[in-house]
Amino acid sequence: QVQLVESGGGLVRPGGSLRLSCAASGFSLDYHAIGWFRQAPGKEREFVATISWNGGGTYYADAVKGRFTISRDSAQNTVILQMNSLKPEDTAVYYCTTSGTALVPPDPLRVGAWRYWGQGTQVTVSS
Repeated sequence: QVQLVESGGGLVRPGGSLRLSCAASGFSLDYHAIGWFRQAPGKEREFVATISWNGGGTYYADAVKGRFTISRDSAQNTVILQMNSLKPEDTAVYYCTTSGTALVPPDPLRVGAWRYWGQGTQVTVSS
């Protein structure tokens, strides 16, 4: 059974940083494309970032480009989302997801393109 578990969320002041982790049980994150999405209250879930199966390809939403970094820690079987220069508009529940294959979906911004989801971790940016 594929399970994804996010951790690392919390409350941070504007300009601060958080490091989110996506861990897996039931399978190895290696050889699987991984994505991060977020959902703010009253809004639709939106794409944040994705990383290819070997870490060689990354793609970011314009809203987070230059501030967020997605990476792999194969030794820990996790995918990391390092979030710097956080803004109040980054407040949301953050979800990791996988297509279940090595390929990033051709339409990675679409929620339905991804197959497995974690339960999410809350990130709140507030002074």
